[in-house]
Amino acid sequence: MKHYKLFINNKWVSASTGETFATYCPANGQMLATFEKGGVDDADKACLAARASFENGSWSDMENNERAKIILKAADIIERRWDEFCEAEALDVGKPISEVTSADMPFSIFALRYFANLAREIKGELIHIPEEPYFHDYLVYEPYGVVGILSPYNYPLHLLTRSLAPALAAGNTVVCKASSLTPLTTAMLGEVILEAGFPPGVVNIVSGPGSTVGEAIASHKEVDIVALTGSEGIGRRLLELSARSEVIKKNILELGGKGPVIVEPDCNWKPTVEKIAEGLLSNSGQVCCAQTRLLLHESIYDKFLEDLVVEVEKWQPGDILDPKTKLGAVINKEQLDKFDHTIKDAVVSGAKVLCGGERFTGGYADKGAFYKPTILTNVDTSMKCFHEEIFGPVLVVLKYSTLDEAIKLANDSKYGLGAGIFTENYRTINYASRKLKGGTIFVNTPNMARMNAPFGGNKNSGLGREYGLVGLHEYLRTKNTFWNMAFGYPEEQGQIYY
Repeated sequence: MKHYKLFINNKWVSASTGETFATYCPANGQMLATFEKGGVDDADKACLAARASFENGSWSDMENNERAKIILKAADIIERRWDEFCEAEALDVGKPISEVTSADMPFSIFALRYFANLAREIKGELIHIPEEPYFHDYLVYEPYGVVGILSPYNYPLHLLTRSLAPALAAGNTVVCKASSLTPLTTAMLGEVILEAGFPPGVVNIVSGPGSTVGEAIASHKEVDIVALTGSEGIGRRLLELSARSEVIKKNILELGGKGPVIVEPDCNWKPTVEKIAEGLLSNSGQVCCAQTRLLLHESIYDKFLEDLVVEVEKWQPGDILDPKTKLGAVINKEQLDKFDHTIKDAVVSGAKVLCGGERFTGGYADKGAFYKPTILTNVDTSMKCFHEEIFGPVLVVLKYSTLDEAIKLANDSKYGLGAGIFTENYRTINYASRKLKGGTIFVNTPNMARMNAPFGGNKNSGLGREYGLVGLHEYLRTKNTFWNMAFGYPEEQGQIYY
């Protein structure tokens, strides 16, 4: 079994705490690897290493094309180790290998390639001031400095690289901390960084608890940006730490969601049923933008639910390394117990369990934290299950009469990450996409993302955007320069032009 140390300044070092921890597969309980358990002193060393690396210019002053070559080499190394990374990610998260090979790994590799090439296009702007022709005014886009990246357990490598790639492409240096539940592929990334030839201190990886290591990174005076994908509660905590820090930080936060999806009577029936199930059950519902609030028109309510129950019951647990397995485990039994309690609380409040509502038992399911796809009906907007993110395979269903009523229900949330609609009417699509309050509107598709399209939330779903040119510029500081070209030569002020 492999043991991973902390990766600081291109060296593998022991944690100052002298402690270690292990990671286990949620699907079968297998111990996967052991890790040094970092502490506040280790976070400090990593942040100082990142700052020193940024200030010496080995990365920040490197020509964009040269930076791109190194990032592209990192992508090539991961692709070369495809099978190793895919299996590690599947086991660490407890998700089907088919999801890892179709989503996690392709997105992780493409993030590095996309932003490496986009870095070549970083360029400034000239601002024309016709009334003062002797003034030269121009914008440049520069790296901020040190970026702290705190990544979650549901897509460990993918949601790390979507922040890491633009941060590096922009010329920043980075300190990474993965969830202690799924640190494996992030630790493996240190090996990739060494082989690809990144200068020392550009990428640092510290494993350990969020309450110590994560908070130490987020509040460190040398950190300029904190990028988090996580819960609303942790996002609020980071904003508090930033406000108290010696230097206020920029926060890029992709937080929770409670994704609504409207199904109109004219939907393309069978594909819609299938995609509603997919939008709920991908990664066992552990997706921030999962479609977990289903709003059904009253004319199709009963028949649609009848067909949906049949569809979701096709999702069965199995060996996660078998490409045919569709449903993986949730991250651990504690999380399973948490949303199981939420379901039981909803039933006490009047909700009805149409299907699921309990753990899978028997056979392979006995080895891990598997929960049956659950549909709750008879739900109203006063219930906790309607408003709170459950982060599991749980769907709440409400009935509506008019499209405006459905949109009002959809927008009745403190979150605003994603929202969806299934319909064949183009006018309905146009109207709903304008009225729905989500960072991304999914039309006739479950939740999805594309590297060249910005993604992020409104309201309590976060701040800032990842992906695309917008995502790159989140990691670039704008600097404006005014240059009086005739300074000291007033007689020439009317003669100097550019």
